[in-house]
Amino acid sequence: MMMELFKEAGYETCDYEEFADVYVINTCTVTNMSERKSRQILRRAKEINPDAILCVVGCYVQVAKEELEKLPEIDILLGTNDRKNIVTCVNDFLDKKKIGKVSIVNDIMKKQEYVEWGSTAYTDKGRAEIKIQDGCDRFCTYCIIPYARGPVRSRNINEIYEEALKLAETGIKELVVTGIHISSYGKDLKDDIKLIDVLERLNSIEEIKRIRLGSLEPLIITEEFVNRLSKLDKVCNHFHLSLQSGCDETLKRMNRRYTVDEFRTIVKLLRDNIPEVALTTDVIVGFPGETDEEFEKTYNFLKEIEFSKMHVFKYSPRKGTKAASFPNQVDGKTKILRSEKLIELSDANERRFASKYIGNSIDVLFENEEEGHTTNYIKVIDKNKLGKANEIISVIPKGFESDYLYL
Repeated sequence: MMMELFKEAGYETCDYEEFADVYVINTCTVTNMSERKSRQILRRAKEINPDAILCVVGCYVQVAKEELEKLPEIDILLGTNDRKNIVTCVNDFLDKKKIGKVSIVNDIMKKQEYVEWGSTAYTDKGRAEIKIQDGCDRFCTYCIIPYARGPVRSRNINEIYEEALKLAETGIKELVVTGIHISSYGKDLKDDIKLIDVLERLNSIEEIKRIRLGSLEPLIITEEFVNRLSKLDKVCNHFHLSLQSGCDETLKRMNRRYTVDEFRTIVKLLRDNIPEVALTTDVIVGFPGETDEEFEKTYNFLKEIEFSKMHVFKYSPRKGTKAASFPNQVDGKTKILRSEKLIELSDANERRFASKYIGNSIDVLFENEEEGHTTNYIKVIDKNKLGKANEIISVIPKGFESDYLYL
């Protein structure tokens, strides 16, 4: 959305690797790797143009302001909820109204209302993200996000609907409903409004053909939720349910608020009611205290469920979280071996799930002339480049290769 703010202010945007007067790095702090990548990117920007204004914003800034203020390359630092001021800060810097480093990082834990950016998300791929909330109050023991994003703040449902209408007018066919923890949508609002109410409103927009959901908290999947969801013809049959572990003991230490049996019931509920449903997930290996026996429980559960794809993460201690100080930290070599085993399982499951569609007609929304996705989020590649961007086309795949079906 910051790109739209700059465009509205008359700035010309370009690819990150190009020479520019201003570079904006929107940082992540979920893992040590994401922070390292952020530092690499900002140094790369200064290599391209040593005289450029370098702005670093977002989650990493929110939780490590003092650390980043020491880096001489950075000119402007803005916290998570302060990014909306990015253009003003850059203009002031260019006009020399601000001498020296600019650093604005407010206490995110005091933020109680959703901050409207007043700008429609830019996209040229036939798909656009629409953010419905910010913040998280789950406080999983491994996660820094509640400290970086603050408490749950839900966006007004009418504002969501109005932005969706604007996106529909541009020809967008698919909306991706996003947020930090979209399952918590509405819990801070006075009215009894929940995520399913937002989906029902979006489903009523004629020009929108697909509605895709971001990551879901498993416990939001109830009989009532699925019953209402199954009546919405535009909601994609793909659900990303964040599992993290298939072992009850590990889940308890993570402060995840469900059991393996509850998750199994949730999976059955979706598969019994949503045709051709694809289920994907996140898994953390090497969480503190995860023994070989606990890992085997996770592996066997994942093998039983057969997710169509799994995103596997090696546990990364985050300063300020409870798990960082837990005893029995798992060594790096063990994490790698466990990660490799789960990735191998994920690859096999992905191939098995996608291969069911070889030789069958499927509808694909092409983002460009070569690549598109099915409703249940199988990637499809047309090597002949005969696809049409932002068009839904019925195709018949010939085979599966790597991580996609090909025509």
